[in-house]
Amino acid sequence: MHPLKHFITITKHRNEVIRLCFKAGIGFQGLFHDLSKYSPTEFIPGAKYYMGDQSPNNGERYDKGYSLAWMHHKGRNKHHFEFWYDYEMATKKLVPIDMPDRYIKEMFCDRVAASKTYGKSSYTQESPLLYLTKSTAREKMTEKTYRKLLYLLKMLAEKGEKETLAFMRRTKVLPEAEI
Repeated sequence: MHPLKHFITITKHRNEVIRLCFKAGIGFQGLFHDLSKYSPTEFIPGAKYYMGDQSPNNGERYDKGYSLAWMHHKGRNKHHFEFWYDYEMATKKLVPIDMPDRYIKEMFCDRVAASKTYGKSSYTQESPLLYLTKSTAREKMTEKTYRKLLYLLKMLAEKGEKETLAFMRRTKVLPEAEI
């Protein structure tokens, strides 16, 4: 068990998200970011499976085959695309729903902060984009949500954090990247 190390890591991550959210014009939202990580349901497995260089949810998955902490987390935090699923009435299948732009902005801030927290000195402004494009997230989000997140991450990679956050602050409706 590594409760202190886990506490320091999640707090460092959360503080970076708050900083980014304020610069992106969604500061109030940032203040409530990831508070569920301090709940016993998420904190105890986080401390038990702490690795330092990746999410402890992966450690729980390696051990149990699933992560109850992650299921708790994604169901309470709207900046995760996994929150935005519902049943389609015609097919009764679970399908993704377009995320509101304010939560896409927070998702961007979360991904940048996570890349910095877990990547440490290897972080570059391209890191969050590379993480997205190497993942299977595209097939799990709506095309519109993916393209909006991709637009922001490409801007970060090309123009940097300061310019991207200023753009987010002044933009109500996010554009979609060309794919």
